[in-house]
Amino acid sequence: MPPIVLVGAPVEAGAGRRGCLMGPDAYRTAGLKEALIQLGHSVSDLGNLKMAPVQDISHSNPVLKNLAEVTGWTRALHATAADLGVKPVFPVYMGGDHSIALGTVAGQASAAAAKGRPLFVLWLDAHSDFHSFETTESGNLHGTPLAFACGLPGFPDLLNGLPRHPVDPANVMILGARSIDPHERDLLLAHDVSVCDMRMIDESGVAALVKPFLERVRAADGLLHVSLDVDFLEPETAPAVGTTVPGGATFREAHLVMEMLHDSGLVTSLDLAELNPFLDDRGRTARLMVDLTGSLFGRRVFDRPTRSF
Repeated sequence: MPPIVLVGAPVEAGAGRRGCLMGPDAYRTAGLKEALIQLGHSVSDLGNLKMAPVQDISHSNPVLKNLAEVTGWTRALHATAADLGVKPVFPVYMGGDHSIALGTVAGQASAAAAKGRPLFVLWLDAHSDFHSFETTESGNLHGTPLAFACGLPGFPDLLNGLPRHPVDPANVMILGARSIDPHERDLLLAHDVSVCDMRMIDESGVAALVKPFLERVRAADGLLHVSLDVDFLEPETAPAVGTTVPGGATFREAHLVMEMLHDSGLVTSLDLAELNPFLDDRGRTARLMVDLTGSLFGRRVFDRPTRSF
């Protein structure tokens, strides 16, 4: 396993409520770095990024919120991800709301293109985040990053003139979805994105759904970016998120996904998105996310301390 690099992205401009900017420091307080070191990894923390300055950015959709700020963070994160993605390191982007993926996935895609390898994306989320800037009705830009990553039209120049390297929609799997707007549904169907909702998990189990996707990544010699949103999980298990949707993945299902990802050896970068410490219960969700990250990096059931969440 290459050295792990932690990157803080204190972003809340894409969400509908405040608090996610505290996410990176909550992961630090919950002991993310220490947990990964205990698993035998070399870990460094780059600290929190700063937003790039933005001038003259606009869009015809009047409901968009905080467009300049989200654009600034997208450019900063894209530059960081494009740089880290070509180095022999494993970046972990500590968010921040899910608009961080506008920059992280695009940057990792640029790095994959430089390596001549396809990028695959596993999107662990209650939402598909497949709105364009044209179709969003809420104006909350954390609902748009996967559409941007897949090269859909309807976005302004978020990358400041740099080339965009779209992810093939066929290389995306959304797991755990249970809240998809009609516009998103139409776009997902039109672009043939694989969407495994909670009914599919109930009927088939996560292992049967994730295994074929990982086999496709391996067959294509692909790089795999995992984007984990807190609301992938059942809200009673992980309450620290501003977009709770009942009926999410269980604690055990989430760990199984992470353990399978570790076993595959295919994951090359990770987002931890939408942790809002202001909504947490004594750090419960932050600790759970640290535990899930530990499972991705090799922690087994016998290694995990027993504690009450």
